[in-house]
Amino acid sequence: MATVVDASSTNPLGHGRVCLLVTGPPGAGKSTVSRMVAAALKRSALLDGDWVSGLIVSGRVWALGEPADETARQVALCNDNLCSLATNLADAGFTPVIDWVVPNRVQLDVFRRALGDRLRLIVLDPGTDACPRRDATRPAPEQFLFDGYAELHTSMDDGFGGLGWWFDTSAMAAEPTVEQVLAEADQRARVPRTRQ
Repeated sequence: MATVVDASSTNPLGHGRVCLLVTGPPGAGKSTVSRMVAAALKRSALLDGDWVSGLIVSGRVWALGEPADETARQVALCNDNLCSLATNLADAGFTPVIDWVVPNRVQLDVFRRALGDRLRLIVLDPGTDACPRRDATRPAPEQFLFDGYAELHTSMDDGFGGLGWWFDTSAMAAEPTVEQVLAEADQRARVPRTRQ
């Protein structure tokens, strides 16, 4: 487990000064890294986008589901809810760590507008070959059967390839990835605020 980071008044990741958005394709390590980063901070909250989306019990449509217009409405609602929760937690002195697939610039801009200068974007990018291999090692109930890795990577790269920290974790285990995120995210993952 990663060493707990000092959340004193001088630590840039402490007390809600930043909101960490950890994204990438299925199998990139978002959930593992997000969980470990949040656990390493003294005052933090883990915001799992799948869990927030799952708050809808009746009528829920998942992010790749049908009908497309309802899917878009529910994804937008989830993004808005994640931003609201992150803002509230950060204002209360907790560093939010958001675990969520952000597939394009339009969706990223929701986070940029809502979180402003607090946003730190970490794109876990082990490559389109590594993700399906990693996913296959998960227990069957946790596997994410997905065949759109190349398309998703292209959408993310075309949409916001120059923003945040694109972190090649292809040769890294979770622990050193987390250590590097804790040490470098404040500077490397900065994202300029979008115009309102």
